[in-house]
Amino acid sequence: MSCCGQASLALAAAPAGAEAGPSREEILLASHRIGEGLWQTDLSVPAVHCGACMRAIESTLGRLEGVEGARVNLSTRRVSVRWREPANPCAFIPTLASIGYPAHLDDPAADERDETLARLVRALAVAGFGAMNIMLMSVAVWAGAEAGTRDLFHLISAAIALPTIGYSGRIFFSSAWNALRHRRTNMDVPISIGILIAFGMSLYDTLNSGAHAYFDAAVSLIFFLLVGRTLDHVMRERARTAVKGLARFAARGAHVVHPDGRQEYLPLAEIEPGMTLMVAAGERIPVDGEILSGRSDIDCSLVNGESLPREVGPGATVEAGTLNLTGPVTMRARAAAKDSFLAEMVRLMEAAESGRSRYRRLADRAASLYAPVVHTAAFVTFVGWMLAGGGWHESLSIAVAVLIITCPCALALAVPMVQVVAARRLFEVGIMVKDGGALERITEVDTVVFDKTGTLTLGTLVLTNGDDIAPADLAVAAGICAHSRHPHSRAIVAAAQDRVPLAPVFDEVREHPGLGLEAKLGGDVYRLGRAAWALRDAGGITGTVLSCNGRLVARFAFADRLRPGARQAVQTLKDEGLRIVLLSGDRSDEVQRLAGALGIDEYAGDLVPGDKVARLATLAAEGRKVLMVGDGLNDAPALAAAHASMAPSTAADIGRNAADFVFLREGLEAVPAVLRLSRAAHALTRQNLALALIYNAIAMPFAVLGYVTPLVAAIAMSSSSIIVVANALRLGRTEGGAREQGGLAAARLSEAHA
Repeated sequence: MSCCGQASLALAAAPAGAEAGPSREEILLASHRIGEGLWQTDLSVPAVHCGACMRAIESTLGRLEGVEGARVNLSTRRVSVRWREPANPCAFIPTLASIGYPAHLDDPAADERDETLARLVRALAVAGFGAMNIMLMSVAVWAGAEAGTRDLFHLISAAIALPTIGYSGRIFFSSAWNALRHRRTNMDVPISIGILIAFGMSLYDTLNSGAHAYFDAAVSLIFFLLVGRTLDHVMRERARTAVKGLARFAARGAHVVHPDGRQEYLPLAEIEPGMTLMVAAGERIPVDGEILSGRSDIDCSLVNGESLPREVGPGATVEAGTLNLTGPVTMRARAAAKDSFLAEMVRLMEAAESGRSRYRRLADRAASLYAPVVHTAAFVTFVGWMLAGGGWHESLSIAVAVLIITCPCALALAVPMVQVVAARRLFEVGIMVKDGGALERITEVDTVVFDKTGTLTLGTLVLTNGDDIAPADLAVAAGICAHSRHPHSRAIVAAAQDRVPLAPVFDEVREHPGLGLEAKLGGDVYRLGRAAWALRDAGGITGTVLSCNGRLVARFAFADRLRPGARQAVQTLKDEGLRIVLLSGDRSDEVQRLAGALGIDEYAGDLVPGDKVARLATLAAEGRKVLMVGDGLNDAPALAAAHASMAPSTAADIGRNAADFVFLREGLEAVPAVLRLSRAAHALTRQNLALALIYNAIAMPFAVLGYVTPLVAAIAMSSSSIIVVANALRLGRTEGGAREQGGLAAARLSEAHA
């Protein structure tokens, strides 16, 4: 059957108004091959928001012919569909629309505004305003208002509640209707039923001069639920920017040199293998390729995390996204943009984030049992009271009380409130939380994997032999280095500050890409750079030197400083029984030296990003829960792939975006600190869930037996929420928390003196 014919079958099952998806050609252009005859198509699905949504989408797409599998990334609201012929990609979007999830081809470069958060905040503000005003009316009624005044206040409350429930309640109503329309259920179904019945009964009693109305219960219910949902959404959304941040390292296009010598600037998507490209100093390499002419230094931190640039010349290979530092080069493209190293990095990130998003939080697991239990209890209560002769009004009122008193407000607040309080406590000790779910994941960690450069070390070179160099020579070197942004140059300039006389003013300073700097002063020629280039006769001398007219003047030694608190942090983690591993893109000999200094037995060097992700996958296959601590561009996929992750504030933007936690202070003691506080938060979360369940277990029988009115149910529901919030505020206020912070400070001070 043709593509259009199969799509028509899918559309036949779609709801009225569903639009046909893009053509097969458009889908193929947006898809990419992933080997062995498989294709991958990424779709944006804005309506996905919970584990039930994920299961519905993945199972529905998985049943289509030729589809090998589908995986939903809850953080980015994206589904990746893996398929092979004879699958029909034209059916993907209509199929999703038919089960209530409109979708479109994903554009990773699009920077969409978070409309969901804006909608939640507006709904929360309206619900809060409505709840406060209706509660004022209710207080007057409770105080014993006369019948006429009571009816007037009930009418005013109804006038406030109607638009409030219509506007703020649509968050739950639309979700519940979407679930019911597609023969599913979720937590929003009993919530919506309770709100609508409570409002309907209150309006009926108001119009018939009834003594009771429960508009306050309905609106307060919406308000408390929106508080929890907004907090949870904010914590989840912080994890959405990593892939977009990595995509920004791609060049927009490149200067192509045609065979006739004509130059043309083409968009990145139009670059094809075999094209000759010109890349100026300061530009990023657009695609993977090979240098044809020119010499330069390339910042390869995206590839290996190494702080030192790599010298390249004719015949050298370069990867997309790396930065050309010092000189223009001509290169030949070896791959299209979608098949480049950078594109593979993005795919690694997406796959890693999808895997992490499948982790189900405690609240999600508890909530999955909530809806069927509450539905059953309310229905049985209504039927039981009808059979007992209670009448429809009394039976329905008691059933509504059951729905309200078992409202998941406390359950909805249990996790977000602890996460918010934990985030504040962590911030007080210099740690930012990006993903609230990580506060649960990190408590399961049994292995810690460290990167080297920028993590265990500070990632900035320092001159180690500055005291051995004559001040006048150091001043000359600093004067030359002031004209360069090379890491060696920056280290020399930093070492010379406030220690040497004023540098001479040179007649001319020129940078030779991949070699060093050359300066002229009168009749003298100074060179600072590689010994073989700077000296007339190197005689076995290597490294960075300063020469005058070919004669050695000074030699320079550099090192990467160990991060403060590194030894103490590693030892503390080992004492707690955690397995420590060092994985780095740096040279193996340097990695071995640092591992020995810190007492780390497992280590590996010369790793590219894919190698790190593979190592983490191996650890995961062994049943290990890994905390990845890294900072470099090349660490981003590993940070996303790990069970939980941390990065320093000095990390590259993409590293910070990919990490769950970012520590703001220089010391590495943040790693054991976040583990301890997260464990405390996890214990409080379990306590809150237990409190919420105990409350329901006690309150439900009273409601079922008719001893609880909807108003009392609303008060009890609010009280349970307040108890949960108060319990969350206990985090970090214990003697143990203070003792922990004092111990960390003492360890930091002790190491500083050492």
